[in-house]
Amino acid sequence: MTAAVGKGAGAFRTIGEVADSLGLPQHILRYWETRFPQLRPLQRAGNRRYYRPDDVALAEQIHRLLNAEGYTIKGVQKLLDAGGAPLVLEPAIANVSAPSVAGIDSIALAAIRNRLARALAADDVAGRISNA
Repeated sequence: MTAAVGKGAGAFRTIGEVADSLGLPQHILRYWETRFPQLRPLQRAGNRRYYRPDDVALAEQIHRLLNAEGYTIKGVQKLLDAGGAPLVLEPAIANVSAPSVAGIDSIALAAIRNRLARALAADDVAGRISNA
């Protein structure tokens, strides 16, 4: 995020400043507050929201996971509930042929592999029967 003009790195940001820096309308940030309990900016008189630096970093992380990495709202909720994704993720490697499996445990991957193996075996048997 780029710092607002005239504000220090540790300064609170208004919802308008955060929304502008992310390129989102303000109502999206308000919606995220209802879906992600971790995102709780300070609210002053008149319900004015002030985002702390940690809130801004979390909003940036949610934005990246939803819009750049293709997670769903439920997927991001599970990721944050399970200890959360690191605030600073390593940059994606270009020309990666396999999809990223970060956050998927080995038991789930084994179950997926087993289902695929059974489906391929059933398809192979069906192909042999139709060729006979």
